[in-house]
Amino acid sequence: MAIPEIVAFVDEGLGNSSYLVDLGDGSALVVDPARQPGPYLAEAERRGLRITTAVETHLHADFVSGSRELAARGARVIAASAAGLEHPHRGLSAGERLDVGGPTLEALPTPGHTPEHLAYLLSDGSSPVALFSGGSLLVSAVARTDLISPEQTEPLARSLYRSIQEQLLSLPDDLGVYPTHGAGSFCSVAPGGERVTTIGRERTSNPLLAAVDEDTFVARLLGGFGTFPPYFLELREVNRRGPHVYGEWPVLIPLEPTTVSDLVENGEAVIVDARQVDAFAGGHIPGSVSIPLRSQFASWLGWLVKRDAAIVLVLNDGQDRAEVVRQCLAIGYERLVGELAGGIAAWRAAGLPVATVALVTADDIVGTLLDVRQRSEFAAGHVPGAVNVELGDTAEQASALPPGPLTVMCGHGERAMSAVSILATRGRTDVAVLVGGPGDVVSARSQRLME
Repeated sequence: MAIPEIVAFVDEGLGNSSYLVDLGDGSALVVDPARQPGPYLAEAERRGLRITTAVETHLHADFVSGSRELAARGARVIAASAAGLEHPHRGLSAGERLDVGGPTLEALPTPGHTPEHLAYLLSDGSSPVALFSGGSLLVSAVARTDLISPEQTEPLARSLYRSIQEQLLSLPDDLGVYPTHGAGSFCSVAPGGERVTTIGRERTSNPLLAAVDEDTFVARLLGGFGTFPPYFLELREVNRRGPHVYGEWPVLIPLEPTTVSDLVENGEAVIVDARQVDAFAGGHIPGSVSIPLRSQFASWLGWLVKRDAAIVLVLNDGQDRAEVVRQCLAIGYERLVGELAGGIAAWRAAGLPVATVALVTADDIVGTLLDVRQRSEFAAGHVPGAVNVELGDTAEQASALPPGPLTVMCGHGERAMSAVSILATRGRTDVAVLVGGPGDVVSARSQRLME
């Protein structure tokens, strides 16, 4: 068997990859599918393939699995027996081999990122042709081990070291490695920009594998962890029990302004405004949360809004409603009540209250400069004198922020606007958003010194 054709599907926002594998007999399997099955089905149809198998490497904490959606369309689900799935599947134990239509899949026990984790070795007879490493060996990185519990973090890190050394680095150097987690994923530790690799490349260049022993590996790994969205603590169980199967993908229902107003007044819904920064600044529903629609929308939704909240969206005419729904459902946000019909213009026309936010440039900063980027970003370079509170901690830390005016910044303005919208719900009105990032502030200050 030649190296199979493997098509990668990358979710840039969540930082994950899934793979459609042409098995050579008219059938295909998908590894770690995202919830929306449309892209896999369309690609399979284009290639004249039928998806017969959906393979799960582990219980995902960062996205809802699409295996049940594919199963509803005729695929069998393959997962670790130890995962304890409560929906129909074929459970595999460590070392078990499975015929998938000519080639075979071997389940390699690789606990670490999760206790039940399996990597899958695709082989033609005795010849390995691809490794689907899930959340074990990544490109220039490994996956984090602190998503289960603090008590298990170090033991899982030690398990991960042994998994890689004993199971994966014994494989041929030229074997292609196809990880699930990659750049942008909160599950990974300092990944690079590339998505696939080889055993040999990781053996020689992965900085974590350069550790001389297990203790050094564990110390380096645990020292690299950052924060992660709180919804991560819920999705493993969602995936274990089996997420809701939609079949026909839902759409957003238009809601009249008075209906939305009643929902807000009665505390029955959270308003998520997905418009861009300047639109939100120019006028928005008081109390709404600003999360501009972009590839990272789902991550910040999962950080700033509780997963069981009923959500009403505010959008502009040209924004992609299907993409909003995809990102919400991808992380298990099911209670999508609808969207404000007619957008903010209809809200204004109904005579309902509108709030605004000041946008300022680097020359117009007032009061304390609040940097809401991640701690690792702040440590890598920041404006002298700026206060750092991660966006995800803004609500909790609001009362501890310095009194008086605040100018909030991030890298471009999106996260800053999210932070300002949260601070407004905590009673802070003396806040503005910096249009730009640290470089703009440093440049402006340097220019003033030269004048």
